[in-house]
Amino acid sequence: MGLEAIPQDVRDRYHVEERWHAGAVLSVDCSGELSDLLDCLRQFILVRSEVEKGGGSKSKITARVDKFLEARGWVERSIKVARTVGEVTTEAETHKVDFCKGRVAIEMEWNSKDSVFSRDLNTFRLLHELDVISAAVILTRMDDLQELFNSLGVGKKYGASTTHWGKLIPKLTAGGAGTCPLLLIGITRKCYKDDLTPD
Repeated sequence: MGLEAIPQDVRDRYHVEERWHAGAVLSVDCSGELSDLLDCLRQFILVRSEVEKGGGSKSKITARVDKFLEARGWVERSIKVARTVGEVTTEAETHKVDFCKGRVAIEMEWNSKDSVFSRDLNTFRLLHELDVISAAVILTRMDDLQELFNSLGVGKKYGASTTHWGKLIPKLTAGGAGTCPLLLIGITRKCYKDDLTPD
């Protein structure tokens, strides 16, 4: 079982890929967490009023996803790792993951600097190697949304060096997440709704 674990209605609206059998891992070992994710994706709409509005530290787009997952019991999490060599113990704390529940971690990267992908993938790799998580999910935007943003006059706000699919895949191909099973979800134009134009 692979991407068939993701129902067709979700794949019709999002671009979905997996690495290291993430679909099978999620559907068999983490079915409750997968159900939460699918429910979140089904209710998500990318609306014009939020695309055009200034984001600040967190946009309304990501805040709505946050609110949905928090209501399902997903929480921010960081892990402290201690390593002892001889008599010297060194502690290191991983980057905080946006959402964790059970053995699944989720990061949504909507419009951050693209360097955060390296940070996310490295964190997922470490947490998987330490047997803290079984799989991870990255939700980001597809490159072709740039045409939509340009047509709305806000293209500069969503620059080439911000988080989108085209920046994620090379970092992943270079081995950034190690062998951590990853479900990759790209928000497409099929999620978009113009809420400012009367029907």
